[in-house]
Amino acid sequence: MTHIWPGAPYPLGAQYDGAGTNFALFSEVATRVELCLFDDDGRETRVDLEEVQGFVWHGYLPFVTPGQRYGYRVHGPYDPARGLRCNPAKLLIDPYAQAIEGDVDWNEAVFAYRFADPAVRNDDDSAPYVPKSVVINPYFDWGVDRPPRTPYNETVIYEAHVKGLTRLNPDVPEAQRGTYAALADPGMIDYFRDLGVTAVELMPVHQFVHDDMLIQKGLSNYWGYNSIGFFAPHNGYSSSGQRGEQVQEFKLMVRALHEAGIEVILDVVYNHTAEGNHLGPTLGFRGVDNANYYRLVEGRPEYYMDTTGTGNSVNVRRSHSLQLIMDSLRYWVTEMHVDGFRFDLASTLARELHDVDRLATFFELVQQDPVVSQAKLIAEPWDVGDGGYQVGNFPPLWTEWNGKYRDTMRDFWRGRDGTLPWFGSRFTGSSDLYADDGRLPTASVNFITCHDGFTLHDLVSYDHKHNEANGEQGRDGTDDNRSWGHGAEGETSDPAVQTLREKQKRNMLTTLLLSQGVPMLSHGDETGRTQRGNNNAYCQDNELAWVDWTDAPEKRALRDFVRRLTALRRDHPVFRRRRFLTGDGDIAWFTPTGGEMTDADWHVGYAKAVMILLTGDAIPEPDRRGEPVTDDSFLLLFNASPEDLTFAVPEAAEGLWMCVLDTTTTYLFDTYEGPSVRAGEKLTVEARSIQVLRRV
Repeated sequence: MTHIWPGAPYPLGAQYDGAGTNFALFSEVATRVELCLFDDDGRETRVDLEEVQGFVWHGYLPFVTPGQRYGYRVHGPYDPARGLRCNPAKLLIDPYAQAIEGDVDWNEAVFAYRFADPAVRNDDDSAPYVPKSVVINPYFDWGVDRPPRTPYNETVIYEAHVKGLTRLNPDVPEAQRGTYAALADPGMIDYFRDLGVTAVELMPVHQFVHDDMLIQKGLSNYWGYNSIGFFAPHNGYSSSGQRGEQVQEFKLMVRALHEAGIEVILDVVYNHTAEGNHLGPTLGFRGVDNANYYRLVEGRPEYYMDTTGTGNSVNVRRSHSLQLIMDSLRYWVTEMHVDGFRFDLASTLARELHDVDRLATFFELVQQDPVVSQAKLIAEPWDVGDGGYQVGNFPPLWTEWNGKYRDTMRDFWRGRDGTLPWFGSRFTGSSDLYADDGRLPTASVNFITCHDGFTLHDLVSYDHKHNEANGEQGRDGTDDNRSWGHGAEGETSDPAVQTLREKQKRNMLTTLLLSQGVPMLSHGDETGRTQRGNNNAYCQDNELAWVDWTDAPEKRALRDFVRRLTALRRDHPVFRRRRFLTGDGDIAWFTPTGGEMTDADWHVGYAKAVMILLTGDAIPEPDRRGEPVTDDSFLLLFNASPEDLTFAVPEAAEGLWMCVLDTTTTYLFDTYEGPSVRAGEKLTVEARSIQVLRRV
């Protein structure tokens, strides 16, 4: 096994070809690289990689097959004051490992210094305490799998956590709950289809690490924004064990979702790694080539630049770091068949020096890449560094999580003064953010809630966060929640408060799913999931954060309401235009009295009600086959004020109008036929509610 051939410097990582495995590792700083192979009993065999080409150390081992555990020991200079951190006593994860087995055992040996004196080098062997890279079998029968390629304007995203969504689902076999296999289960797929979502956006599935600090508190890094392997599916979500089998299980999941017409989008964390700051562990990148993989403080290279709030930032100014990211993205598209990516703290990837640069090298590479450029690319357009809030400023190829949409809609429905003009812009696709650079309404991924912050139920049930379970004395999590408990803090038996809260959920869900742009639901919001006021459940791998699948009438009612809303959106292109509304016959705005909105009306600070006419026969863009698009016309009556209001149907709204949606009830469309009205006639819209009328 230890007889080594020269092999090849490309591709990087461990590549099995049916007869043996080629190993290749980039390190510009190394003076010697040892490939370390581990048997089932943990015994280690070391093989020198003596071939070096372009700083890539490589070799081919015949008869090394899938399931082989391995790692690297990199010899070279250790001088933290100069940013050099090689230490062959530390077994390193392959940056290109396609599977990783095991977790970190937080022994002092995984650190390159002594706890008692960080200036003293630690040469204890870390191999018994760190995960091992695994050679995988790359062969998989994809059959006739094809990406659904759902157009953005027809996309409804469902943000989900692999474990949190499925851990308690009784319709999934118990052995599969909390895993990739659970998402592939027919019961789970039927749920997605019935709900009307077209894409599942999975919270991080790259191999990640549970921090020692959290483990000591009895917690974990539940969300997974702590990556250590950009090519490896997280082994904790595998139902089939270790030895690389999680790769096959992940592919089976993707294939099953594609067969149902559902896209798979990955939430990816390329902005930092789990190795943390200068006092963090040495697990992989740091020991392979610290200065190439991380941004170091200029003039103080023993420290790391941190625009992510996690201790380090990946060095996107270096070609090999950029290559790593691009190779990873291409791998997930070509080998794992995923359909898109949501980039965590994407502003960090645009920091060439200190400022965020929308023309940064990373975006140029994505733009010209024939594989990655064709995937759905969604930016979280902010980080924690100066100037990091960049909503609306990403390149034309990209869509963005529209944080301004979230904030505006929360403010509007909690009755904040002065929000009406912003409501109008956000509801129609945020042209103020996206139109000037050639983007479309679908550049805006609209959301009211996501994993980060309150759930929808908690948004209408709490005035303040309640994060005591996180063990940080309430210091964690944002205080800018724009939430409202509606007269009580947390759960209450007051029927009036309960009724108002349920109506507010329907108001926000209706607003979200009828807005122009791409709607995103957060898992469990459709059934009233609660985290009991915790707005930062990143460390809560328990029932506080898992979706509760117990049945209840109010849960079924809200879920069915969402199901009918997604059907309304799907069946009526007037709610999902490909291009911005122009105001030239396709949309008109009216006051509750039926008069057309003037500039003065928009800027009445206390105004909280508006009427919108969407004209279905004024859609200029054709469908996918080039055919003209015609639709029904709709009149939308929004009343976010605390009082019932009388709305007069505008004279411009000719014809007979029937109410198909009223958020004071859970009925919608196929089960409710409300009163019909004509132009000039009046109807009452209850306080804090929406009515949608369709011309018949």
